[in-house]
Amino acid sequence: MKKKYLTTFQRHLKNSNDLVTTYEAIRAGFVSLALEKNRRATPYVAEARALKEAVKVAIIPNDLLKIKNIESGLLTAAGLSEKALSHLLPIHKKKAINELIKNFLEPAGAKFIEELIFRFLLTKGDALGGSMRNVGGALAQRKLTSSLIATLKIGGVEYYWLSSTSKKWNKISDNVEIEYSLRGLSWTNKNVNRTLLYNLTVPIVKNNIDLSLLNLSHSKITANELALPKNYVALGELKGGIDPAGADEHWKTARTAIARIRESFSHLGFSPQTFFIGAAIEKKMASEIWNQLEKGIINNAANLNDDSQLASISRWLLSL
Repeated sequence: MKKKYLTTFQRHLKNSNDLVTTYEAIRAGFVSLALEKNRRATPYVAEARALKEAVKVAIIPNDLLKIKNIESGLLTAAGLSEKALSHLLPIHKKKAINELIKNFLEPAGAKFIEELIFRFLLTKGDALGGSMRNVGGALAQRKLTSSLIATLKIGGVEYYWLSSTSKKWNKISDNVEIEYSLRGLSWTNKNVNRTLLYNLTVPIVKNNIDLSLLNLSHSKITANELALPKNYVALGELKGGIDPAGADEHWKTARTAIARIRESFSHLGFSPQTFFIGAAIEKKMASEIWNQLEKGIINNAANLNDDSQLASISRWLLSL
């Protein structure tokens, strides 16, 4: 017997207008991005202060070569990223530092330390800019995670969570910081095992999917099991970018991904549920999403900024 799903998009959406992101939500989203940027920048500022303290004994730029344990800081000031450093031999690193001293620090005269710190922060700022390109997705993942965990807790459902750093599954935790490193959730509800994984490359689709709900316990996940279409309950796209200018592009990417999911599984005789959760949803794309919901092309959708919608789609996911 085909399983009857307990909730649908109609539980939290009355029409396409309910999906549209409000001005207030957009404003709050940009503030959140600014706060996150400051949070991520804090370690870089601390490193710059530590470097400045370590080099203050230098009288001339060449004195820097005599100071121990600052090579990493000097290489960063020379414009080398951590990724670049992994490909350099000691002789190349020494040359980069000498070029930094000759071409930039010596011409700065008495202000060479100030020049050094500016260049250190310039490289770190570039690294920060790179990480910020994905910050919308990270914030979206945290917000959804928080909603899912809250729903599990109020339902009295025990869960495990997958750490993105240790790659290990951990038992239920009251640590409010777990959403920063969580890559998956696993639970058992009414004798049904479910695992939700973020950013999984699904072999059947041969693409990375933002959200994959599996008909498996976390202890049963293997490459062989992930290759079986029967183990996929739902797949969805989560787009956290808040800038209205990029909203349509995010939806086009998600729409294409969902179409590929449906086509790939259909060829094998399966049709897992599909859904979309977005932070920036403009009126035109909201109408298109609503149209796909009504036609059953996608099974559920929600605006990430609407707490009631997020809670509703969380309950839906946990009920599948």
